[in-house]
Amino acid sequence: MNEIKVFLQYPWKFPDSPYYKYLLESPPENIKYLNTKNQKGAITNNNKFWLLTRLKVNIRACLNTLNIPLLNLHQTNTKDDYDLIHCAHCLSKTKRNWVADMECVWSMWISGMNTREGKKKVEKILKEKNCKKIIPWTENAKREILKIFPDLTYKIEKVYPAIPLKKIKEKKDKNLTITFIGRDFKLKGGILALECFKKIKKEFPNIRLVCISKIPLEIMKKYPEIEIYNLLPHKKVEEILSNTDIFLYPSFMDTFGFALLEAMSFGIPVVATKTFLTTSIEEIITNNKNGYLIPIKFTHRDIEEKEKEKEEAITKIVKKISQLIKNKDLREKMSKECRKIIGEGKFSIKQRNFKLSKIYKEALK
Repeated sequence: MNEIKVFLQYPWKFPDSPYYKYLLESPPENIKYLNTKNQKGAITNNNKFWLLTRLKVNIRACLNTLNIPLLNLHQTNTKDDYDLIHCAHCLSKTKRNWVADMECVWSMWISGMNTREGKKKVEKILKEKNCKKIIPWTENAKREILKIFPDLTYKIEKVYPAIPLKKIKEKKDKNLTITFIGRDFKLKGGILALECFKKIKKEFPNIRLVCISKIPLEIMKKYPEIEIYNLLPHKKVEEILSNTDIFLYPSFMDTFGFALLEAMSFGIPVVATKTFLTTSIEEIITNNKNGYLIPIKFTHRDIEEKEKEKEEAITKIVKKISQLIKNKDLREKMSKECRKIIGEGKFSIKQRNFKLSKIYKEALK
């Protein structure tokens, strides 16, 4: 088969997601990706992450207030010779053939997603002949897209993101390590994580507790017993994960959650929260199989008012972590399941590449 040249079209200078980093590291056979120079995965520079996040949030908030139907639509301007465009969770207004992966349905809009005009504009673009496929990352994202565009079933094909299995090394520390990672401290349940760690430390004083997040200084000072790091380079994060035994992820909101896959690739059982805003968590974590899911009904915005519910959630999370601490056989069983899902299951490089290769070939017919 001849090589297919696929141009990666980003909505910004580059996408802030590990999805494309792992795609470029292990591409489908006979696929050459273009426009890859600035792709380094998720941003870990603290100042850059803070500035970019604030910029995105403020732009969307301003435009949504005005309710302007503005699409996440981009023109591909390049001198590169390519066969197909792959849009990184955005849409293309180029007249060449294109496909687009979508972490969630609102990736198609900058603002005005719920307006009639906004929906009509996107539908028109998706129905054009040169739009070959929309590729949602999850079954939940697929349902969201089809709920708005039910006539486009034939153009929607779910392809789970993938991540390579990491080499398991002998742990340096004989004591168990529990790690929390979440770039957005509030959204990813940072307060819950720290409070859980505080209780665990009292019951298991030899446990090593690691927290990696953009944490306000005044909060950091309250937890001297915990190893707290600001955002770290990916290699350093992997070094910490390679010595981690249990991964805590009490997130309030997630459309996916690459941190979960990172942990699972090392065979680390996960204790996570399930909320109405962690939309795809059950596609990643199967309760009692590769981790535990703790249902909670409050959000990061009302956590201070929901003191009773917060304490109940912390108690439930700590109970599950304690079970894993005490039961080595259970940890090993869940660890094997995690690595199976990443190595040969739905989040494997093999499955992702098979599906993407098929989509690219069909798009050029």
